[in-house]
Amino acid sequence: MLAGSIQISGETLSSAEVKDICDSLRAHAVRLLSLRGCQLSDRDFGRIGRHVAECQSLAQLNLNLGVVATLARVQQLADALAANRSIHSLFLHGSPLTDSGLAVLNPSLSLHPSLISLDLGDCVLGDEAINLICGLLPPDGAKSGLKELTLSANPAITLKGWARLVIAISHSSQLRVLNLDYNPLGDHIAGMLAVAVASSRTLEVVDLEGTGLTNQSAQIFLDMVQNYPTSMRSLILAENNISLELQQQISDLLSEGEEEEEDNENEEQEDAETEKDIWISQNHQASPTILMSTGLEDSLLAETEM
Repeated sequence: MLAGSIQISGETLSSAEVKDICDSLRAHAVRLLSLRGCQLSDRDFGRIGRHVAECQSLAQLNLNLGVVATLARVQQLADALAANRSIHSLFLHGSPLTDSGLAVLNPSLSLHPSLISLDLGDCVLGDEAINLICGLLPPDGAKSGLKELTLSANPAITLKGWARLVIAISHSSQLRVLNLDYNPLGDHIAGMLAVAVASSRTLEVVDLEGTGLTNQSAQIFLDMVQNYPTSMRSLILAENNISLELQQQISDLLSEGEEEEEDNENEEQEDAETEKDIWISQNHQASPTILMSTGLEDSLLAETEM
């Protein structure tokens, strides 16, 4: 049986409904569990946590908007994550974790073998939490770390904390998506972030919407995408004091880079197919039909497999 999804939003869950959720988790029949903004008793939250720990099919867990509202629930979630091996995406946006709560979660997050996407937006985090988050972005040669990180709307983090995060990002070999929208970063941190983006081999999407930037930051990013090859495909600068002209220039350059990358990939694929045909011909010289091969059979086979 293929694993399905359970998605409930803004409801008050009864014990019977929680039992159904637990039964599905026990049967390893859930791939996505989303209880976004739901109300449930502490006892029922604990029951779900125990079955999350044992579930081998669960890939995404969404507890956004205050479901993890107390330190006791944070501890229960930490215990579940410590035992679970399958979750790769954890969403806690809008949970009042604070630095203390993240300190409780951190050991389980750090040791989880599959976690690659983490949403800690609007979680009342500060600089102490940033120090822990940096540990989830290991440098080159270390274990695999996060590929997607969301820290939207955590205004208590200071410029010192953001600077520390940017330094960690510049050494991370895994991060692909970074969402820092609605934080008071300013031009100074944005300039540091541009350096990190330029040095990263993987960072593709950066969201800086509503972060207090000006044309000064935009000019730095424009210079970067004009003169230095990067992996970045999307830079979101909306709701900043940046001219629409500069935003459009950056967007156009990133689009051009993405098109060139796609063209290069297509050329490499065509070259590989040509080399394959030549190799076949050289190893089957007694067969004139293979010598005349155009590669059409390989193309049809590839389309069928897709």
